[in-house]
Amino acid sequence: MSETSSPFPAGTLMKGRRGVVMGVANKNSIAWSIAQQLAAQGAELAFTYIEAMEKRVRPLAEELGVTKLIPCDVTSDASMEAAFGELQRDWGGLDFLVHAIAFSDKDELKGSFVENTTRENFKQSLDISAFSFVDAARRASAMMSEGGAMITLTYLGSERTIPSYNVMGVAKAALEASTRYIARDLGPRGIRVNAISAGAIKTLSLGGISGGRSLLSEGRNWSPLREDTDPAGVAGAALYLLSDLGKSCTGEVLHVDAGFHIVGMPDEDVMRGSKGE
Repeated sequence: MSETSSPFPAGTLMKGRRGVVMGVANKNSIAWSIAQQLAAQGAELAFTYIEAMEKRVRPLAEELGVTKLIPCDVTSDASMEAAFGELQRDWGGLDFLVHAIAFSDKDELKGSFVENTTRENFKQSLDISAFSFVDAARRASAMMSEGGAMITLTYLGSERTIPSYNVMGVAKAALEASTRYIARDLGPRGIRVNAISAGAIKTLSLGGISGGRSLLSEGRNWSPLREDTDPAGVAGAALYLLSDLGKSCTGEVLHVDAGFHIVGMPDEDVMRGSKGE
């Protein structure tokens, strides 16, 4: 990796550690910022990808000097077995896992949750967005004989209703609960498991939500910091949780959203501005 390929300062917090990043899609991906941060700190990375994303992911991998790109469909046991089997054969061990995968039919993220949610998409959303972390954690932990760390990405829609988030909010709630149970099971083996609840960021996922632009603007206006969630802040939180800086932290959901999650009602000036006063 060249010194100019990453906006993150070089360091050694992750030197000598190997990990897999699941969910890099393009340069706007939160997973991409996390990968840049980890690489800048000396980590050796592997990327998994779905075939439809290979043309986007491969140049990003090359930018960071990542040579291990592994096709992986999280809805297929055979594909997951093959992906983690390749990691086992080539690396033998694993130090960390980054899970940044979620999906739902965008047509069901509109209007009424009760009226628009189908059984098929409910199962698909929870399978891809929540169970995939359980499955990946089980397979990755088998390679963490000397302990390790895992993170997944969630969103405030798990705790509060968000317009046009619908079944994804339910899936993220399941993901957060899964994080706690995984942390309980793997803790005795020295494996820490946490989630980062990132604020609205202009990603492919946000683009699939009706009213995504409003989530960005309102998040900026309502947040105590009066700013957008910075992907670099999320990447920094990931570095903390995956490195030794995060010792004794497990089963946590860490909010990185410019403080948006603490606000029950915005200040009067924000309310007046939204009404055009």
